Amino acid sequence: MLSQNLPYMELTFFDLLSALIVLVLGIIVAKVLIGIFKNGLQKTDLPELIVEFLSKFILALLYVAVLLATVSMLGSDISSVIVGLSAVIGLILGFGMQDTLTNIAAGIWIATLRPFDKGEFLVVNGFSGSVHEVGIMATELLTPDNKLITIPSKLVWGSPIVNATRMPTRRVDVDVGVSYDTKLEDALQVAIELMKENAMVLAEPAPAVVTTALADSSVNLQLRAWTNTEDYWGVKGALTNGILKAYKEEGIGIPFPQLDVHLEKE
Repeated sequence: MLSQNLPYMELTFFDLLSALIVLVLGIIVAKVLIGIFKNGLQKTDLPELIVEFLSKFILALLYVAVLLATVSMLGSDISSVIVGLSAVIGLILGFGMQDTLTNIAAGIWIATLRPFDKGEFLVVNGFSGSVHEVGIMATELLTPDNKLITIPSKLVWGSPIVNATRMPTRRVDVDVGVSYDTKLEDALQVAIELMKENAMVLAEPAPAVVTTALADSSVNLQLRAWTNTEDYWGVKGALTNGILKAYKEEGIGIPFPQLDVHLEKE
């Protein structure tokens, strides 16, 4: 029965079964080999970003090899298949595959130069989030509210990349306004003491308070404190809440915009 030809085809059931076995085993072997390859790379000093990229790239090549082996089991000449695939690829390229090749090239540059690694927080092309995954074609960002953003690699590589967590320390800026009736020296001293009392604020560089603007209804100050990158949001929240409480306790007014309207009687 296995030697019988399929209806309207020159293939036998045996040929079809053999091709199916090659396809399934090929996929299994490819995944096993990639698993071994990935485990080996993880024992080196290579960043996880590059390990993931190389693993996916080689897996794609192995799948192509499995596909060609499957086709050969069906009795087709591999060389003719390759020629046919080349013709199809050339036709597709003529209809807009340039973007795909650009994304692949950009993905290779990202994996090679490593402007960011997995888990780092980025602002790129108007989007922000932690790096969830970097593939051959796109980069995935996970936002703080758990939304997944997929950005084509060419847009990532072709845009300014702001990496908020690459450096070990960051400066926390907190803006606050005080009234013009306030004794400025007292406002500055209260802010400095607040930052020095926070255990997460680094002693070096020393915390500082600067006057940023003389606004319509307030003198605008900015608290500047350095902290370890992982403590950034904790310090940001503590200083923002703390300066409000401290100024209220010291009787330092934080004004809000006001508009005086004068009516003239005719």
